[in-house]
Amino acid sequence: MKIFPAIDIKDKKCVRLVKGNFDNKTEYEMSPVDQASKYKDHGFKNLHIVDLDGALIGETVNLDIIEEIVGKFDLKIEIGGGVRNFESIQKYTDTGVEKVILGSAAIKDKIFLKEACQKFPNKIALGLDAKDGYLSISGWKENSNKLTLDFIKEVNDYGASRLIYTDINRDGTKAGPNFEETSKVADISNCPVIISGGVSSINDIKKAKDLNKNIEGIIVGKAIYDGDIKLDELVKEIDA
Repeated sequence: MKIFPAIDIKDKKCVRLVKGNFDNKTEYEMSPVDQASKYKDHGFKNLHIVDLDGALIGETVNLDIIEEIVGKFDLKIEIGGGVRNFESIQKYTDTGVEKVILGSAAIKDKIFLKEACQKFPNKIALGLDAKDGYLSISGWKENSNKLTLDFIKEVNDYGASRLIYTDINRDGTKAGPNFEETSKVADISNCPVIISGGVSSINDIKKAKDLNKNIEGIIVGKAIYDGDIKLDELVKEIDA
């Protein structure tokens, strides 16, 4: 099980949102670079970063911060937020990130997703954010009217190397992940799945390990920042 501590960047700061609501956010004192350093020092190997500024306007905003994190620390980074074209993907892959997450742009334009997977093999992660079974787009402000499971079936052979499934109703709430729905996603997905949204305790991590074998990892955010999960005990749950 890979564990992805999360860094969400807004106005050059680490923030956490509740259910994707920009009006319900908590800002933290530590800078994104310092937070990444902390994760590295504790022995984490993977990192999940979202450029929330980018998600709002549809282009890369905090590339300089990503470059600094990649340059300073030997971490496997997946990055998303506002990636809408090949140019943005290229900018991120040039910095040395492991995966670039396509969300809204992939849902709105399946051809873009397919071509991105062909152009950047093994670099594209598909980020699916769902509310009550339906995909949301544009920083979670719009409902796409597409059922998550139907969309996965449509794009399953496009070549995405990872699928990140977030239950918006759980995200930032520490109410526990939606294991049932994530398992359904993992059952039909051709690529490994990452659980996202709602992690509240070490028990959630342990439960995730016992789920579908196609679940590759789990993202942990607010529970770390609020001190509900200690990094020392979290890092012990990483599978060697």
